[in-house]
Amino acid sequence: MPVVRLHKSNASYFVMLVLLSWFGNEVPDAHSADIEPDKWQRTFSEEFDALDVSARGPGTRWTAHTPWNGDFGDARFMDPAKDFPFTIKDGVLSIEARKSAGGAWQSGLLSSSDPTGSGFKQKFGYFEVRARLPRGEGVWPAFWLSSRGEAGGVEVDILEHYGHAPQRYTAAFHIWNRKDPSKSTHSHQWVDVPPGSLSTDFHTFGASVDPEFIRYFFDRREVWSVPTPTEFQLPFTILVNLALGAGWPIVNTPNPSIMEVDYIRAWALPEH
Repeated sequence: MPVVRLHKSNASYFVMLVLLSWFGNEVPDAHSADIEPDKWQRTFSEEFDALDVSARGPGTRWTAHTPWNGDFGDARFMDPAKDFPFTIKDGVLSIEARKSAGGAWQSGLLSSSDPTGSGFKQKFGYFEVRARLPRGEGVWPAFWLSSRGEAGGVEVDILEHYGHAPQRYTAAFHIWNRKDPSKSTHSHQWVDVPPGSLSTDFHTFGASVDPEFIRYFFDRREVWSVPTPTEFQLPFTILVNLALGAGWPIVNTPNPSIMEVDYIRAWALPEH
């Protein structure tokens, strides 16, 4: 597979996300707590001065597909090429979604581990991205964590943004049961923001994971928390992508659309 080093789910998924709430706990008041991870040990730091990426590994820091080779959405995630779907300028990564010459949407995804399990994974800690999101109907940028075993997996969606709703983004949590999908469980929370602010400015989106709670943060202020499930037993892979659709129309999606990422970082929690 080529290696590129750059220098300076669909409608049913969304219906489940909206309609199902597993934990039933009350959502704490937004902005109820701060987090200051820079006091802790940093375990992962991608500053995007350079990007080490291949299609599926091995041997690169990032791969351009999920470790389980599962694409989603209405844009195909592409192998990395010289100028698409990833470019870097002044320490900022751009993930670009655009139509091919044949009219098909194409875009990009980065995963911190490859299909062999090699790469960065971490169980407990704080995970954060600083990003500016694309504007427009149909865009579906995300920053998320995933752990998968034989029976299923746990997914922590730190950020999902549906472009038709510029006044909010979604934090979500899923337990996927691969043996009996009907037993999969889901919970989500809308996080209100000033309309359009996610595409005009950079913001941080983060989550801390410990044995008791998963807490979600926007600009390092807590906006939601859920109990850590007993199913959570494996370390997380970090993923970031610009998908399209999620069950919403893409006929008016701007071509091209670009997600900008300033950094991705992880820290170890003090007690772990």
